[in-house]
Amino acid sequence: MNLASANSGWRARSGGPRNFGLRAGALSDAQRRELLLRGVIGSATILGVRQSSMASFARPFVRAYALPSAVSAAPRGASRPDTNVAGRSGPGHVFWVRVQVEGVLPYETRVRQRMREDDLEWMQPGDVIGCRVDPGDRDRVVLYVPDIADTGRMSISKILSDGRRADATVLAATPVATDYAGRDDPVLRLDLELRAWDEVKPWRVRLIQPVPLAAIGLVDLGQHLEVAFFTVDRGESVAVDWLASLGEE
Repeated sequence: MNLASANSGWRARSGGPRNFGLRAGALSDAQRRELLLRGVIGSATILGVRQSSMASFARPFVRAYALPSAVSAAPRGASRPDTNVAGRSGPGHVFWVRVQVEGVLPYETRVRQRMREDDLEWMQPGDVIGCRVDPGDRDRVVLYVPDIADTGRMSISKILSDGRRADATVLAATPVATDYAGRDDPVLRLDLELRAWDEVKPWRVRLIQPVPLAAIGLVDLGQHLEVAFFTVDRGESVAVDWLASLGEE
């Protein structure tokens, strides 16, 4: 089932006008469970993340004594709602994501959702996670962190700390954060050619990662960056080491 052909009859109706990419209303527990069970499968690239101050996040998603059995049928690897009520009075987060689902062009939207602290490590700018989308309202999205074995992806911090090193030549750099307003590091799609001393030949990768403002000059055509990687792939295990590339490390 893709987004274009899916039946939208089950979706919750909104009383206000549609506004793609701008609405970031938090879904209720029931709506999140319904999307996990019945939504269209997709992937979401994190473009930005901010802590939310909305009071609606002051309660836990699911009470410890009333975890619905329907949650167990969520996609394999999907993050379960945190049932530990203690310590969950702080705000949630607003995620700015680029969503990809079968049948439609990639698009950007914002998702207000509360996640477990352990999952936030895997939901930083540039990370790719799983999502489910309402086939009748593409801005109704629920995010989850899939099993690493299912995606082949790993966190940027882990790649930088444990990965092998390579030299990367910039082939192209394209902005993907279309409403970037200068408040955060811009998010770019980087096409790179990598060379490592222990690999026989160079290979090309494509990354979507935030670029520190101080490093914007390093992504011009032909510039060289220091990167970390685990294996030769299309970019799933590659991360740019901006501190090393800037000579600050």
